[in-house]
Amino acid sequence: MASWLFGLLILVIHVLGVLSAVQALMSSRTSQGAIAWMISLVTIPYLAVPLYWVFGRPRFYGYVSARGERDTVLRRVLARYRNLVEPYLAGAKQADVKAVEKLAMMPLTSGNSTRLLVDGRATFDSLFAGIERAEEYIVVQFFIVREDALGRELKQHLQDAAQRDVRVYFLYDEIGCHQLSERYLNDLREAGVLVTAFHSSKGFRHRFQLNFRNHRKVMVVDGREGWIGGSNVGVEYLGESPRHGHWRDTHLHLIGPSVLGLQEAFWEDWHWATGEVISLSWEPWIHPDESRNVVIVPSGPADPQETASLLVQHAIHSAHERLWVTSPYFVPDHSVQDALRLAAMRGVDVRIMIPERPDHLLVFLSAFSFLPDMLRAGVKVYRYQPGFLHQKVILIDDVAASVGTVNLDNRSFRLNFEITAFVPDRRFAADVHDMLERDFQACREVTLEEIQSRAMWRKLLSRAAYLLAPVQ
Repeated sequence: MASWLFGLLILVIHVLGVLSAVQALMSSRTSQGAIAWMISLVTIPYLAVPLYWVFGRPRFYGYVSARGERDTVLRRVLARYRNLVEPYLAGAKQADVKAVEKLAMMPLTSGNSTRLLVDGRATFDSLFAGIERAEEYIVVQFFIVREDALGRELKQHLQDAAQRDVRVYFLYDEIGCHQLSERYLNDLREAGVLVTAFHSSKGFRHRFQLNFRNHRKVMVVDGREGWIGGSNVGVEYLGESPRHGHWRDTHLHLIGPSVLGLQEAFWEDWHWATGEVISLSWEPWIHPDESRNVVIVPSGPADPQETASLLVQHAIHSAHERLWVTSPYFVPDHSVQDALRLAAMRGVDVRIMIPERPDHLLVFLSAFSFLPDMLRAGVKVYRYQPGFLHQKVILIDDVAASVGTVNLDNRSFRLNFEITAFVPDRRFAADVHDMLERDFQACREVTLEEIQSRAMWRKLLSRAAYLLAPVQ
């Protein structure tokens, strides 16, 4: 009897392996990924099947399947307010910006104010001041919230807002916030804050989707002003971590119609997590003194195409004179690597700024396997010296720049929910240029000789780490 049951179990596992291999064939976004999973699932299903159901699925099926019903509900609400935004549509005439609008599925709007927030203290001073200005509601979303001095300060500000009858919605990623205690969350709830996790593994069919994360960092106050950028909530983002030291990050404060794009992305995430359609203001508020064009680009594994990767490739192909990129995790796919090399070959000043000190060891090691080819093509690579570099910023010539949450790696391109503010404005590009120029002065340039002179065991380790790039 026992041997019969054991044989049946073996058969079931192999059948699951074959069925999973068929799904990998039909759904993997790259031929290399499909082949690797199919071979593993058929030959070693005992190990590969559980790994595939946790790490292998390329799309967030729960979010995808819910999107049809959610679009019906949410779009019906938004349709009542579209006419309010129409006077502020920038009506992009350039093909470059039209492509971004199509990727974003959101419009380019005028009448916006943009203010760069350099490093954590400036960011959180601005965020907390915004919370204090709130009159009707606050929506706030972070990937990581730590229960340290900064996390407690955020909690107190949100509690104070809720107690003065401001509606506060707090959305967090349960994987990024796995160390956040129930006491912290209950303190918020008791003050009247509405709290929920993103629930990436919600539902029986999707409970193994542990590889998807909501990496967005968004706050909106009263539909008028919003914040987006690289900073999570923790004292390390203020440069107070002994391990990391100085923490270089960039956030962006927006005022104007573009804030409604941030709000819409949060609104959709909240509806996925809770099933609720929350009541927010959709009437655009125009900054009286500035009129910069901005389009908000949400991206994630529920998109019909790889929005984040295509946005980065589009930025690279658009550059004629200058392309400056900063990313803490730099393991781009082959399409982005090829685009960067080609840009350098056609004479574009391509600069990549990455950290000197590793935060995630595998990601740090992976870069050494492909940097030689990039350096040979003329791409310049710089390592930031004063501390850890975490900002996600792209500068295109002197005409456009972006600030957001997207890293140049597989996780941001295909597995994480991300969000970017794309600003095709010369004045904003000048601000970003000046900011990055100061950062490059605090960097050292990486040389080809430096990488080639590394010991063979280090080269082998880097290559092995690069093979794991799809799940990093």
